[in-house]
Amino acid sequence: MSLTLYNSLTRRESPFEPIEPGKVLMYCCGVTVYDYCHVGHARAYIVWDMVRRYLIWRGYDVRYVQNFTDIDDRILNRASEINSTMEAVAERFIDEYFVDMDNLNILRADEYPRATHTMDGIKRLIHELENKGYAYASGGDVYYNVRQFADYGKLSGRKLEEMQAGASGRLETEEIEGQKKQDSSDFALWKSAKPGESAWDSSWGKGRPGWHIECSAMVRDCLGETIDIHCGGTDLIFPHHENEIAQSEAVTGKSLANYWMHNAFVTVNGKKMSKSLHNFITIRDLLEGNWSGEPESDPPKLGQAWGHRPYKGGSKSQSGGKAVEPMAVRLFVLMAQYRSQIDFTEEAIASAKNGWQTLKEGLLFGTQHGSKLGWDVEKIDNLTEQDSTVVHQFQAAMDQDFNTPGALTVLFELAKELAKEGNVLVHQGKTETAAELLQQKWVTLVNLAGVLGLEVEPEAETEISVGGLTDEEIEAMIQQRKDVRKAKDFAEGDRIRNELKDRGIILIDQKDGTTIWHRS
Repeated sequence: MSLTLYNSLTRRESPFEPIEPGKVLMYCCGVTVYDYCHVGHARAYIVWDMVRRYLIWRGYDVRYVQNFTDIDDRILNRASEINSTMEAVAERFIDEYFVDMDNLNILRADEYPRATHTMDGIKRLIHELENKGYAYASGGDVYYNVRQFADYGKLSGRKLEEMQAGASGRLETEEIEGQKKQDSSDFALWKSAKPGESAWDSSWGKGRPGWHIECSAMVRDCLGETIDIHCGGTDLIFPHHENEIAQSEAVTGKSLANYWMHNAFVTVNGKKMSKSLHNFITIRDLLEGNWSGEPESDPPKLGQAWGHRPYKGGSKSQSGGKAVEPMAVRLFVLMAQYRSQIDFTEEAIASAKNGWQTLKEGLLFGTQHGSKLGWDVEKIDNLTEQDSTVVHQFQAAMDQDFNTPGALTVLFELAKELAKEGNVLVHQGKTETAAELLQQKWVTLVNLAGVLGLEVEPEAETEISVGGLTDEEIEAMIQQRKDVRKAKDFAEGDRIRNELKDRGIILIDQKDGTTIWHRS
């Protein structure tokens, strides 16, 4: 089987062929660090984490780079609101980004370049564009001459005549820019400094870079002139990625990326998520349960987020059970193919929660039942033998442009099968399926779910030791109950049963006089 993926540039699926066999260079556009990440960010970075994990599982050596945009009008505005600095705001929300992504089990990138750390590469690239006739200075700014690049619009499919003016990626008015531009479609590479702003020295005067040139420079500095995969949200196709292509390829004469991949939007109850619609949901609030299925009538002001408490874990939420486990959030995202729009609703989240419970029960099968099946529990982590048929089905789905819904169907079937076997084991004390086969199926589920980043958190594994009782202690209490019942002290026997029940242990008395148990 060969991996095929949809290329936004060619608008079709094609076999994946990396530049260097066995290696993948991958760049993902990161966040602008002025606020907490929202569910749209969750979707994007879960998707690209999944792609990266799957490529690694397929045997590729993946170098994954994701930037931080730490120069932006929104960062400066936030700093002004709270009487702080651009640097302080950026550092704060970079830290908060990692809190959210770690909670969602998103692997750390190999490198996180920042615009402020790439200033030499940015200025060098602008100078090269000037020297080649693709850029011009005007009133302390530098603009890209769009009409000089014949292939402009090849990614978005837009014709130059149809494109809107003011594609600089900044918040300046079109009137001010229009006075400096040669053409309304030209976009900023360098912006002259305003009073009180952070600025850097350059041959054009003090200023800061445009948004698009930052990524072109960071890709080049970290990965080279041509990479395998460039990814991001569909909202970045134009103008951001279109402008990246124009900047980079005008200088190098080479393709910036051989494959362009874009994830679709997340809507909330069928509407675009935005602060103006009061339906803006952060990852932090989702995990803590501080969100509503309906738009907020009086949403918090933007600056209030500065004092937001750190994530403590959804289980302690006081918001009526709305807290969502991080793995349920991952599942919500992966239940749709990455190029399909997904709608965030209470029903969809409830479905993801239920689905995660099914998978979690299967993932915990070995921990809960392995010792009863005679497995060497201490060596479980070293087991590698898997069900080849299930692995083949999983790979067949994922090789079709990362078809996670199809892959999850395979995992759900396996998880349900293990859950059924677990119930049989609990109520009958044994299963008809061989212990070795069950072990193989469980190892398969754990490994394949891990490819999607769906893993049981350490807290979930310890949940099976409700009340802090070990298997040996439980067996000892069951024997004690048996002894007192034999001595006709049924009240004490009931007390032991109730104590175990309070501590999450359910006893089932069999007809042959034996007692089996399971953790609730």
